[in-house]
Amino acid sequence: MIDVAPKSLTDFEALPRDGAPRRSSKARFVALPLVAALLGGAGWYGYGHYEASHAAAPAATPLPTVTVAVPAERDVDVRLTGLGQFSAINRVELRAQVGGSLTEIHFKDGDIVRKGDLLFVIDPRPYEIKLAEAQAQLETAKARLGLADSQLARSQSLARSQYATQETLDQRVNEQSAARAAVDTSEARVRDAKLDLEYTRVTAPFSGRMSARQVSLGGLIAGSRAGASATTLLATIVSLDPIYLDFDMSEGDWLKFQRSRDQKQPLSKTVTAALGDEAGFDRTGKLDFVDNVLNRSSGTIHARATYANPDLFLSPGQFARVRVALSKPAPALLVPDAAVLPDQSDFVVMTVGADDVVTPKKVEVGDLRDGLRVIRSGLAPTDRVIVDGIALARPGTKVSAKQATVAVASAQN
Repeated sequence: MIDVAPKSLTDFEALPRDGAPRRSSKARFVALPLVAALLGGAGWYGYGHYEASHAAAPAATPLPTVTVAVPAERDVDVRLTGLGQFSAINRVELRAQVGGSLTEIHFKDGDIVRKGDLLFVIDPRPYEIKLAEAQAQLETAKARLGLADSQLARSQSLARSQYATQETLDQRVNEQSAARAAVDTSEARVRDAKLDLEYTRVTAPFSGRMSARQVSLGGLIAGSRAGASATTLLATIVSLDPIYLDFDMSEGDWLKFQRSRDQKQPLSKTVTAALGDEAGFDRTGKLDFVDNVLNRSSGTIHARATYANPDLFLSPGQFARVRVALSKPAPALLVPDAAVLPDQSDFVVMTVGADDVVTPKKVEVGDLRDGLRVIRSGLAPTDRVIVDGIALARPGTKVSAKQATVAVASAQN
């Protein structure tokens, strides 16, 4: 008989049960994990698909909120604006015209003086002596002239009786002429001495404000009527009423000014001004000078207006805001200055249409009127301009618009 008993466990597993070859345990151990993995993946996919289908939809992003307002309508004029500085019409450095010791000072530093007021006195005694000498020389010359007149008259009488020669007569005539010339010279010396004596008293050439004095009592003063640079500066005086306001116009502003003058606009002669602490342009002057050439380096032209200053409040050197009206008031639109954005050399404003979409509009701007910017063109009265929240607005995007109103002062400055 044939022995078919298994010799080992491996041999037993290899025996067929129904005549088919038997699989090894290694094959079964590999297959089982693979089936488990497939079943687990299917279960996870089904769970994930279920969760995704039942998850809540994400919340919609809210639209940015901006504030819009239609432009304010107002009658405004075309004007030029700038910065000016007051200057004195008359300004004089008081310098001595004669030398000597300073004996008197008749003002305090910064005083207001009137024309002809005595300011300084230089010791007059040397000039009084000089005047006395000149007057004495004049008397001597007059005496010699009298003698020459008498001798000439006597010689003429003798010449008629033919007791005097013609040569003697000519000599007497020449002596009379010389004596008369000596009198003229002496009279000129007297006037010169009187003038020097007058210059020992320095008076105000016009009404104005004095500067601080540059000399002290007892100081030696150097003077010269020729106005040499070696003369002593005593003080400076400036006039105050009326007073100039100097300012510069750019070439563009000057062209507008020229065209307004060509149209014979009477307002172009009026210049209003406001000091640094004044809100209104209540000071009115008259434009009386425009220079004849533009400055090549700055591209500006100098202009000047004259203002009355009866209370002497204005002082040379003060700054003021200047405004020159070029036309009569005409309708214009105004928006807050913050709503106007620079775009290279142009300006734009952001508007919101009926569909709440942001649209930029290019505009031509004017000057400021109480914080509002004048819009000359490019904007319609019904346009809704973004006045707040501009940083949130992007062209072509939708926004949530809140309506507001542009506040306009009762009187535009």
